[in-house]
Amino acid sequence: MHNKNTYDTRIAALKAAVPYTLPILAGFLFLGMAYGVYMNAYGFSFVYPMIMSAVIFGGSLEFVAVSMLLSPFAPIAVFLLALMIQARHLFYGIAMLYRFKGLGWKRWYLIYGLCDETFSINYTAKIPQGIDRGWFMLWVTFLNQCYWVAGATLGGLFGGFLPFDTKGLDFVMTAMFVVIFLEQWMHEKQHYTAGIGILSAIICLRVFGPDSFMLPTMILILGSLVLGRGFLEKKVQGT
Repeated sequence: MHNKNTYDTRIAALKAAVPYTLPILAGFLFLGMAYGVYMNAYGFSFVYPMIMSAVIFGGSLEFVAVSMLLSPFAPIAVFLLALMIQARHLFYGIAMLYRFKGLGWKRWYLIYGLCDETFSINYTAKIPQGIDRGWFMLWVTFLNQCYWVAGATLGGLFGGFLPFDTKGLDFVMTAMFVVIFLEQWMHEKQHYTAGIGILSAIICLRVFGPDSFMLPTMILILGSLVLGRGFLEKKVQGT
């Protein structure tokens, strides 16, 4: 009886998670295939994008890793570059500390599989009543990773047979983030946090340029939220 209840809990969480991940499926399949095609163009078999997408699971870093594999061995430089590219995940982890609390073994995989899109869903999603929070977040994480691995593997397998130019496919992810942002905007009565994010991004973009503004933006957003926590909490409680 206990096993049946556990199974039902997992299936219910899976059914609740799938609709949230469908937009990610479209984006990850296209961008993952573009990554697989990219690796194929540099002479790597499909095994490389398949394994790298599962183990690294960081889209920007995986694209850069192609040139790393073709460059002279420089582990320290590679480590520093990888840290710079993925440093924004430090802030994602801080934001998810409370949500991962008390989830037991699940939190280890949730930490490992925390990417931009998974963070967006697990942080903002309104989990239906009666759905296990831990299993919901685990399914979101697992499904998103499966979508990415599937896209990268397919791109690596069939990249040599595609007759069209794949330039610009990475814009799919930008469009998807815009949709997620707009959906969150429409569900909020107050837009203080969104305003902080937009203003921080504009300031850092002007100061640091398009290639280096992401990390300063995250720091500015985090600092603004910490300093303005009391004000924001009062506004939220007053709605």
